[in-house]
Amino acid sequence: MTAPLSTLPTLRLKPKADARRLRHGFPWAWADELVLDRRSRGLTAGALAVLEDAERRPLGMGAATTGGKIAFRMLDRDPEAVIDETWIGGRMRAALALRNQLFEAPFYRLIHAEGDGVPGLIVDRFGDTLVMQPNAIWLEERLEMFADVLLDLTGCTTLIKNGSGRARAAEGLPDEMTVLRGAAPEAPIQVSMNGATYLADVIGGQKTGLFYDQRPNQAFAASLARDARVLDVFSHVGGFGLAALAGGASEAVAVDASAPALSLAQAGAAAMGAEARFQTRAGDAFDVMEALSGEGAQFDLVVADPPAFAPSKPALEKGLRAYERVARLAAPLVAPGGVLILCSCSHAAELPKFRAACLRGIGRAGRVPRLIYTGFAGPDHPQHPDLSETGYLKALAFRLMP
Repeated sequence: MTAPLSTLPTLRLKPKADARRLRHGFPWAWADELVLDRRSRGLTAGALAVLEDAERRPLGMGAATTGGKIAFRMLDRDPEAVIDETWIGGRMRAALALRNQLFEAPFYRLIHAEGDGVPGLIVDRFGDTLVMQPNAIWLEERLEMFADVLLDLTGCTTLIKNGSGRARAAEGLPDEMTVLRGAAPEAPIQVSMNGATYLADVIGGQKTGLFYDQRPNQAFAASLARDARVLDVFSHVGGFGLAALAGGASEAVAVDASAPALSLAQAGAAAMGAEARFQTRAGDAFDVMEALSGEGAQFDLVVADPPAFAPSKPALEKGLRAYERVARLAAPLVAPGGVLILCSCSHAAELPKFRAACLRGIGRAGRVPRLIYTGFAGPDHPQHPDLSETGYLKALAFRLMP
């Protein structure tokens, strides 16, 4: 159990720091906003502390990492909150109740970090298996506590820790993959979404094995796919391509640099009985799009869902140029009157800038677009309204005029 308030260390905002922003819901305090003396700098990374404004009025309690850019993560507005099994259980139950309202089958993102009030924690559910990404150091020493609560509430039998990615590296945490409870699945897990069948490799796959966030955007793509020729670029395990097949596409071609991901996509198509309508092309997506253009190939629906080209603000301009290039290369592959769907999972590339980059690329390709759809992550990825990082995903669908 966490120590009572009287024994927790305190951190204080500088006089010029915007305390109102934190009072109104922003969940982080930056290092340059805090008075960092020898005592506060000496706090163990991830230690619990009370945050005060410049007049020493408490704002709440949370996890301190004074050596990092994000120096304080708010856990609770109550400065006397105790971070124990009861606290964790309250957050987990609220998150599970929402997913039970949204989905009939237990395949979804269960915890979406600050969006579910648990900073730094991602948990995806695959039936009886949970995959956890603890991306903040305060979570590490409480993994057993989280494991007990998660398995008890969900009835799941396996919990996997996927400790990889940029967020953990920023916290100084090691890269590691561990089965915390139960046994690792012996084969990829079948997941049904939008009528399609996906195979998720929760041990060796990218991230947690499957991207649940695109579910509503894949459903929109499927609604356009009847009798359509479909190209799915940066397809991973067949996200948009398999959804299109479930929507009645006459053919779908998946392009990805990962041969293992394409093998899972092929297995998913076979599980759907749609292997005869599914093809894959392994290779660099930019090179493959240029090659398809040289072949004169055209499709009724083209989707490009690349990785995060702008994972941070310093990478924004380079990332926007990459999104523009994707649009420029993809647009010529769209048949007259067809649809181009372009996606970004970069939180730094906010919607107006991403949309402008897409329009520049389409214009440079000599095509005339009309925006017909703007999509975001599904409701199992709730956004913290003050934190753009939780609302990272954008999907734009353009009809390219005949």
